[in-house]
Amino acid sequence: MIIDAWLGRVSRMNENRRVKKIFEGKLERRRGRGRPRLRWINDVEDDLRKLCVKRSRTKALNREEWASIIWEAKAKLKGP
Repeated sequence: MIIDAWLGRVSRMNENRRVKKIFEGKLERRRGRGRPRLRWINDVEDDLRKLCVKRSRTKALNREEWASIIWEAKAKLKGP
């Protein structure tokens, strides 16, 4: 299971924080050629699709709602 409370914390961070910029991919360098690498968020979004959660970034802004989604994910999804 990849879903973590960390996604909620990062989603609620100030836009100027370095962690938020890295998470949203707002770095100022060019990517190389080839297939884009899979990122942590790709796994998170895949798990959220399995749980039929839509608009996850908006829901992550609400702590209580996000906590219930994480609780449900821990109950339904297997992982480390």
